[in-house]
Amino acid sequence: MTAIRKWAVLVEETVVEAGRPVSPSIRRAVAMAVLRNPFAARFEEDLTVLVELGATLGAELAARAIAALAISGEEVHSFGKAAIVGEDGELEHAAALLHPKMGAPVRTALGKGPALIPSAKKRGGMGAAIDVPLGHKDAAFVRSHFDAIEARLPDAPRRDEILLCLALTTGGRPLPRIGGLTVEGIVGEDGLR
Repeated sequence: MTAIRKWAVLVEETVVEAGRPVSPSIRRAVAMAVLRNPFAARFEEDLTVLVELGATLGAELAARAIAALAISGEEVHSFGKAAIVGEDGELEHAAALLHPKMGAPVRTALGKGPALIPSAKKRGGMGAAIDVPLGHKDAAFVRSHFDAIEARLPDAPRRDEILLCLALTTGGRPLPRIGGLTVEGIVGEDGLR
């Protein structure tokens, strides 16, 4: 397995928005792994190593984020994933981690989650930030859960590393009021509604 240099979890809790209490408060966690990029500074046709690593890290990041939120996986509302590739890597390296196999173990940890997991990727240096997009895990059309959370680590990614992030939340945006499908109206069969 590719070497992990660092694990980190960021947790934030919103208790007041626009001078109004948010009850229950909304917690968001971003679990992060900093890993050596096995394909840094060289082209490789077969990215299977990163694809398989995406599954392993998806499970571990989900477990860490759920623990940080202090809830069960079934209680998670939103999810999102993102990666920053160091300058000696390719965006396709981030895609290999994020897309083919990372979602299944995340959904297993949540007990459900048929919606597509929103994602973002970019290339950047140490301290680069990325906005991890968020969406409701069971129904992508729930507008109150269209959101993002910024993730960054001061010393990652180095030029031959990848910073991989998974964000989970206990709710949508504070004080939502733009209409659309509500959490109570989710059917939860097709990942959309």
